[in-house]
Amino acid sequence: MNTEDKGEPFDILLVEDNPGDAKLALEALKVGRLRYEAHVVEDGKQAISFLRREGEYADAPRPDIILLDFNLPKKDGQQVLAEIKEDENLKCIPVVVFTVSKADEEILRAYDLRANCYITKPADIEQLFKIVRSIEDFWLTIVKLPA
Repeated sequence: MNTEDKGEPFDILLVEDNPGDAKLALEALKVGRLRYEAHVVEDGKQAISFLRREGEYADAPRPDIILLDFNLPKKDGQQVLAEIKEDENLKCIPVVVFTVSKADEEILRAYDLRANCYITKPADIEQLFKIVRSIEDFWLTIVKLPA
């Protein structure tokens, strides 16, 4: 948890099957100035279980924001996004699609499924840190999120 600021921490759900990408995203968040609790799941089924507080995730917090990779095992990110946005209890949680694809059809599909934004993961680590800090700045400091 980042403890530089006071106040309630934000809960971030990172849905990422690549341990290296997850580690880099978490490192980038550590550089930020907000307090947060990051929760990482590795596939789409775990993501839905976490969000619905099922099984091992019965005590999971409701995330303030979801960072969602589209290329996931067991249930792909598009299916996860569709389920989130169709669920009355989950649909208002902002979902940032954070994936490697730059394909126009995938970007269009994400927005058709009501993603809040689509960001292509950069190959450069400095750019990755900049993007993650921008996500943090925009979604967790500028935007007013529902309680």
